[in-house]
Amino acid sequence: MRGRQLGRRTLFALVTAGAGALVLPGVARAEEVRSIDVGGSPAGVAVNPVTGLAYVADPEAGAVSVIDPASAAVVARVHVGGEPGDVAVDAKAGRIYVANPPAGTVVVLDARTHDLVSVIGAGTGASALAVDEQADRVYAASGGTGSLAVLDGVSCTLAALVPGPKPSLAGIAVDPGRKLAYCASTATDSVEVFSIDSGKFVASVPVGARPTAVAVHAASGTVYVANSGIHHMSIVDAATHTERKTVLLRSESSALAVHQGTNTVYTNGGQNGLSRVDGASGTLTGELSLGVNPGDVAVDQRTRAVWVTDPLNGRVSIVRDF
Repeated sequence: MRGRQLGRRTLFALVTAGAGALVLPGVARAEEVRSIDVGGSPAGVAVNPVTGLAYVADPEAGAVSVIDPASAAVVARVHVGGEPGDVAVDAKAGRIYVANPPAGTVVVLDARTHDLVSVIGAGTGASALAVDEQADRVYAASGGTGSLAVLDGVSCTLAALVPGPKPSLAGIAVDPGRKLAYCASTATDSVEVFSIDSGKFVASVPVGARPTAVAVHAASGTVYVANSGIHHMSIVDAATHTERKTVLLRSESSALAVHQGTNTVYTNGGQNGLSRVDGASGTLTGELSLGVNPGDVAVDQRTRAVWVTDPLNGRVSIVRDF
């Protein structure tokens, strides 16, 4: 299917949070927005920065769509069964990981052929994924039990299943350099900090209401948290494990992604679109209206293109130069 080019979109100004003052960000633009029909109810999305291909999970169809940004079309559809939710890419190892929460498994695909490599048991309700490319490890957080599964990416086996300190974990991100993993806990409005070296949860950080997604800026160690129960995004300091700032958004945020090279955060906390935040200053710099309520968000680390799912209409958007 050929993507439908929407052309230039002007960003709407938004307020930013800081010392109780309301400041309007500067006007910005997205050079191009392309909408691709994938059908079903697209959920998680991840991008391979080496190939540029995006992987979109559809829990209704039990499949993963592979999208080529050059043609803005679905080039493959991989049936993985179950109800696939989150997706993660290990570009270094050439693997794609897909969570299947009802079965408590993680499906492993070959990034080149898209053939099935393995299915790994990851514990009941394993639903959120993060990859440590340096160590060839995959982390799967359970939304049902709060457990954290540590998977060996080389042998495709379960290395450890760590009981979580809270009843459920919604999102996860890994900081390989500092050997830490961060898990969002919607039940307790906190981010749980896991030490990779010790294999234990070592801290709990109070954040906003119902946090559902986490992202880490590798160079600074800054942690960004999407709060689905309040109109702000939390910024957590890695050194002190405290919420050091909040960024006011137009609506609740349930997904986010950070571009590592520029420390720019993209979140679905805009009104019918995306919000963009400068991670270094913690300020909102603009909003892009897409006319839909976005689902998951991912960013191509090489091209900076932002991918956004639209579960309600069965579409995926590619946003360039936003």
